[in-house]
Amino acid sequence: MLVLEDGTVFYGKPFGASKAVSGEVVFNTGMVGYTEAITDPSYKGQILCQTYPLIGNYGVSEDDFESDSPKIEGYIVSEICKKPNHRTAQKSLDSFLAEHGVPGIAGIDTRALTKKLRMKGVMLGVLSTEDGTAPETKIPDPNETDLVEKVTISKPIFYENAGKTVVVMDCGVKMNIIRSLLERKLNVIRVPASYAADRIMELKPDGILISNGPGDPKKVDYVIEATRQLIEYKMPVFGICLGIQILALAMGGNTYKLKFGHRGQNHTCMDLKTKRCYITSQNHGYAVDAASLNDCEITFLNVNDKTVEGIEHKSLPVFGVQFHPEAAPGPTDTKFLFDKFVKMMNNE
Repeated sequence: MLVLEDGTVFYGKPFGASKAVSGEVVFNTGMVGYTEAITDPSYKGQILCQTYPLIGNYGVSEDDFESDSPKIEGYIVSEICKKPNHRTAQKSLDSFLAEHGVPGIAGIDTRALTKKLRMKGVMLGVLSTEDGTAPETKIPDPNETDLVEKVTISKPIFYENAGKTVVVMDCGVKMNIIRSLLERKLNVIRVPASYAADRIMELKPDGILISNGPGDPKKVDYVIEATRQLIEYKMPVFGICLGIQILALAMGGNTYKLKFGHRGQNHTCMDLKTKRCYITSQNHGYAVDAASLNDCEITFLNVNDKTVEGIEHKSLPVFGVQFHPEAAPGPTDTKFLFDKFVKMMNNE
């Protein structure tokens, strides 16, 4: 059963692990890429509902992982395919989730659930695949805690290359961000989110990338403070997803929680300079408050709800985007932003 905080109950068929979990119930409208979503650290603390009706038909391959394991708390689908058929499949989605202790529920009306979340906003919920398990009376809100510390690495990881050195502040970085940097021959040093600015500067970076990650950006004041100090060195800084929110907060701006967030692969964003629209992959529940920005200009806007999708400092080499230019899965329209970051480091 899936029990929402407003008392709504959905009954379905269990798959994955046999257990009860709680979290924030959210939906993703993507038609593909369930493996990437399940292993995306930005989903930590959340029970994910897929709006696409059939999930699991191409199985699970480690090549599609965005981290070392599933990061979702629970999984909700309309129909689960337990016998996948694809040349890259290493195991079924059912066995994969069972192996990693993630419960799933299938056979519920995901359209009705999604409509409810769109109307009322994301809700806390309990997902139980155990017989006779009573749901919790008080559901803890994962956004009241520091979720970044649960997904960041414990010690630096070095990806050696011959090019400029980029330090990635790992707030829950997707592996395709790392791959996108390595494709551009950059020397990448991935550090824990707790690293202070002076420790980062000891690594002699040519640029800083602040990664995506889960939860409320205001809960990671230590990352915000480190970012504030790093900006003062006037080196290129690039923020992605949670990273743009941290950038905004570090420069005196504000963030707020969206009603139901943006999670999917077809969100249209407009470049305000060229008026060109890009189709983007997104996964976030918070956004930058446009009215709070002083030293930055807005570079991208969401075409659907006019929320901030990109910012750039007016005089410093600092910029960020709310969407995922590394995609995975999704369109590759905005990969040029990594090239822009490289040009900044080369003073071009």
